[in-house]
Amino acid sequence: MIVHLVDGTYELYRQFYGQLGRHSDEHKNAGVIGVLNSTLQLVEDGATHLGVATDHVIESFRNDLWPGYKTSNGMEPEILRQIPVLEDALRAMGVTVWAMEEFEADDALASAVRVSCENHRVHQVRLLTPDKDLGQCVSGRRVVQVDRKNDVLIDEAAVKTKFGVGPESIVDYLALVGDSADGFPGLPGWGAKSASTLLARYGDIMSIPPDHAQWASDGVKVRAAEKLATTLREGREDVELFRILAKLVDTVEVGSVDSWRWSGPLPTFATLTNEWGVAKLGERAETLRRLK
Repeated sequence: MIVHLVDGTYELYRQFYGQLGRHSDEHKNAGVIGVLNSTLQLVEDGATHLGVATDHVIESFRNDLWPGYKTSNGMEPEILRQIPVLEDALRAMGVTVWAMEEFEADDALASAVRVSCENHRVHQVRLLTPDKDLGQCVSGRRVVQVDRKNDVLIDEAAVKTKFGVGPESIVDYLALVGDSADGFPGLPGWGAKSASTLLARYGDIMSIPPDHAQWASDGVKVRAAEKLATTLREGREDVELFRILAKLVDTVEVGSVDSWRWSGPLPTFATLTNEWGVAKLGERAETLRRLK
């Protein structure tokens, strides 16, 4: 069995701006329609068990921990308006939806990965998002990311190639270099090269020796080593907080793998697609239901 897990917030962004670029007279819910089409395409391509996670509320528990963490401020109002519309439309299409409020969509995806991996019938989990945060969930070729926009599969080897460290060190990597998309800065002076070099040798932040002389003794060479070591010693409290921000929560209630099985749309989906002038979408879903 292959499980498909979709980052609905990312997908809405992708579809919204894609539709905007193609059509000046777009439907008011064009982004939602785009996500519905792309999700139904998964089923047409053979997906049986799938779930979509959304940021029903952009803010999460992480905003209480770090004042600069990402918020809905500055977001396109039309995207914010379409998030609950998307959630309702997906449910009408018969798709499992995890609408996050206290947690984030990524936390729901991480939780669904955990649940999937505990099920011996699942031989692969596909995370449909290129978000680097989800790199921490990748495992071999059993848990992979799929960048649908660029048609790229990201397995554990690809994570190592891109970041210089494996999935087990991604949280520490982000804590050191920061994540501008999520709104935390990392430590001053620490960049991708220095972080990957140290983590490739020591594995995690707490295992990095506080004295740069030890780095040299261990054969680790980085520029401005003394300054980096000082920054790390003085910024331990900050970097531990950034690590908490970067680490995904995998204990969100997401149900069981069997509950994610797609068995067809609800009757309300045909009504919805007719009202939106995309009746063929409803017909596609109904045809697929009959084939199940």
